[in-house]
Amino acid sequence: QRQLVESGGGLVQAGGSLRLSCAASGLTFSSYTMGWFRQAPGKEREFVAAIRWSSTYYGDSVKGRFTISIDNAKNTVYLQMNSLKPEDTAVYYCAARISTVHDVTSPNYPYWGQGTQVTVSS
Repeated sequence: QRQLVESGGGLVQAGGSLRLSCAASGLTFSSYTMGWFRQAPGKEREFVAAIRWSSTYYGDSVKGRFTISIDNAKNTVYLQMNSLKPEDTAVYYCAARISTVHDVTSPNYPYWGQGTQVTVSS
């Protein structure tokens, strides 16, 4: 059974950093695209970052500030978030889909974590 569990969210001041973790079980990263999405109140779910095999992808609003990475030994995906802004405030979700699907930015991932809240104060 595939399971994704996020952690690392919290309250941070603008300009600060957070690192989100997504512990995965029941899947191997070599066969899956791992993605991060976020959803703010009243807004649609937004693509943040993804890693597919050795390639990484980022949403325009986070390029240069966020970094996605994988630790295969720990079966964990990370999202390092630097230079945080109040508009980054959202619930952040980890997601997984089979890596043979080329599209990584649409939220049509079959597997999702429960989400972790990130709040950036101004």
